Amino acid sequence: MKEMIEDELLKWKFKHGSIDALQRIYEKYLNSLLTLAMALLNEVGDAEDVVHDAFVSLAQSADKFRMQGSLRSYLATCVVNRARDRIRAGRRQPSRLDDLDMAGPDSNEPERLLIFSEQALRLSGAVARLPDEQREAVVLHLKAGMKFREIAKLQGVSVNTVQGRYRYGLNTLRSILNGEVEK
Repeated sequence: MKEMIEDELLKWKFKHGSIDALQRIYEKYLNSLLTLAMALLNEVGDAEDVVHDAFVSLAQSADKFRMQGSLRSYLATCVVNRARDRIRAGRRQPSRLDDLDMAGPDSNEPERLLIFSEQALRLSGAVARLPDEQREAVVLHLKAGMKFREIAKLQGVSVNTVQGRYRYGLNTLRSILNGEVEK
């Protein structure tokens, strides 16, 4: 609730020309948007460019800014749309979740760090093998925290379709990861 109130205040201040509000929005959402872009593009430079472009577009729209709803979802939608443009342009590489801000083990024990790294690489490879629509549904729901109805609106499909993509994506991930274990 506190985040929602802060976001509403930030939106209002931004719409009325506050540079400080834009800076706070940038600071608040930069890491999560970079994580999202990285999960979709797997290229640090492209991910940074996509997020940068989203914030530049936001800054340029201050005078006509009329966004209603979640600021987080709005920004995630901007990043996803720009990532899709990059994908269509043929710049996409398979997603690698190990480059994201995933929380690692709390210990500095080399064995635990190695195990975590191996698990992250396996998960990253599995996510990269998902079809684009499934990967997007899984990443947007799990990493960006978007609700299925928000993803449905973004993808231009029904909520049931998004839930199906998400479910099939998770099932595919399980199959891929279980298959790797059995080898």
